[in-house]
Amino acid sequence: MMEEDSFFEIEVATAVNIPELTNLFDAYRVFYEAASDPAATQAFITRLIAEGNTHFFLARETKSSTAVGFVHLMPSIATVAMRPIWLLEDLYVAPEARQQGIAAALMRRAETFARQTGAERLTLATAHNNHKARALYRKLGYVQEDHFWYFHRILE
Repeated sequence: MMEEDSFFEIEVATAVNIPELTNLFDAYRVFYEAASDPAATQAFITRLIAEGNTHFFLARETKSSTAVGFVHLMPSIATVAMRPIWLLEDLYVAPEARQQGIAAALMRRAETFARQTGAERLTLATAHNNHKARALYRKLGYVQEDHFWYFHRILE
């Protein structure tokens, strides 16, 4: 299924899209201050797509057919609701393609997919200082979680 806009389209990413996803995902990692590592990124993306559990949606400029953004969803379960949930793990739009509605369209496509799979909700996290992303999420109706505290333990 492909969602279309006048200047971009969104498609389900498959193994054919690994080179494009690798470039975008590596840029996403650099945005979060990780070192660029295209080879490791490609291996990671290849494994995720081959396993088939996570889902990537790719935004592409219509005229040039250039991939300009992606959203990455990971499955989980809402045990109390006894329904699936999706974690919106990654969202990225290339700097030159920002402010055109692509991130919002990727978010809407993720929501459509989550509804189609019977999900109870779509959950995401973002950095405290990522003000633009936080504004987008609020604009789209996402509510900041205040009920639960999340704890992490880094495993080495």
